[in-house]
Amino acid sequence: MHKGFYVILSPQDYSNRIISPILFIDALMAFLQKSYYVGLLSAASLYGAAHQWPQEFFVMTRLPQIRPTIKQGIKINYIGRTNIPEKYLINRKTEAGYVKVSSPELTAIDLIQYQKQAGGLNRVTTILTELAEQMDAQKLDANFVSGIPFAYLQRMGYLLENFTDFTELADKLYAEMIRLNKIFPRQPLSPERSIAGFSTDKKWRIIINTQIEIDE
Repeated sequence: MHKGFYVILSPQDYSNRIISPILFIDALMAFLQKSYYVGLLSAASLYGAAHQWPQEFFVMTRLPQIRPTIKQGIKINYIGRTNIPEKYLINRKTEAGYVKVSSPELTAIDLIQYQKQAGGLNRVTTILTELAEQMDAQKLDANFVSGIPFAYLQRMGYLLENFTDFTELADKLYAEMIRLNKIFPRQPLSPERSIAGFSTDKKWRIIINTQIEIDE
């Protein structure tokens, strides 16, 4: 996987020839001297909000980005960031120790930001409907909001308000954004689609240029 890094397998893992990355990712990142956290679909699945493909695992790391690792049925997708928001990480216990995982709130905004890597906007919205149950409105505070580009916050607020049963999350997010006294520029719901001829949500200033379909 990485020269000089070794994993001790249990007899069961050895017979299957596959070991879950959740069991060794913390040790691997320490070996590579990389700040990291488990994110996107992998984090969502730990909160019971995604049914991901078992052969894919998502890790956010500090730049420069690491190339994907594919070996013996294990695929680790690395996504590079300029900074790792330690304040919004959770140490989650595993059979092999602890692993850093994005909080539900950070997981949600990451899914919005990296929607293409996460499988598209429909899948992200489907996950958000379940992940919202684990989110805490009080954690969507000024510190959280001030560190994120407004476009992503607008999209998340619009989706929370219109596609989940947890509108208090959207209300809290909106209140904190208003408190920053910033203008909401019009933003497309889908950044990859045309915006011509589509209506705009008046509150969130989101151009509704795609139809959301929730997976059942």
